[in-house]
Amino acid sequence: MKKIAILQSNYIPWKGYFDIIGSVDEFVLYDDMQYTKNDWRNRNKIKTQNGLQWLSIPVRQESLHQKINETKITDPKWNVNHWRSIAQSYAKAPHFKAYKEQFEALYMSATMESISEINRHFIDAICAMLEIKTIIRDSREFVLADGKSERLLALNQDLDATTYLSGPAAKDYLDESIFTAAGINVEWMDYSGYAEYHQLFPPFEHGVSVIDLIFNEGENAKNFLKSSQ
Repeated sequence: MKKIAILQSNYIPWKGYFDIIGSVDEFVLYDDMQYTKNDWRNRNKIKTQNGLQWLSIPVRQESLHQKINETKITDPKWNVNHWRSIAQSYAKAPHFKAYKEQFEALYMSATMESISEINRHFIDAICAMLEIKTIIRDSREFVLADGKSERLLALNQDLDATTYLSGPAAKDYLDESIFTAAGINVEWMDYSGYAEYHQLFPPFEHGVSVIDLIFNEGENAKNFLKSSQ
């Protein structure tokens, strides 16, 4: 039995993203897909005393057909600016001091040229903090088939998967019948029912970067993921 998930990379994603990683045996970063503006690839939200704040990495989109892994950073100082905003907002969080040096080092070393590399840099490090040991692969390691559903099926077959755990957004297009015919079970990630945790600046907000959970709950952060239960 082997379960996999396939998602595009996000910048410092919310806890649900890490929960789906922690729910599978192997996880594929699917950055051969088209880059979309105003999405989660290069931005995410944190909590501040003035409300939710977007942290966006400036990137260059030269073509509508540009892939995520072809998307380059345009401002080399973005990491300094983001870290400054995070430090100001979370300075009083219970576990900020315990993680400050680790996250500051992550940001100062985030000097890669592409958004895919930046996202992988943070995803790998945060998985380690949350004790997620899932194998993470890159879609560039595989020969990709044509067709949305066919391509996902081929990736599952290449990885000898018996179950494909999909994000709920794919319900609009995924052809489950071809998975069934290939002997692969399709499951859908359920992002509902998360418990609230200690969080600065009420009211509580689930849909922020996972760094909010880590700074507020520390080593206990992993226990707020369903996959760790």
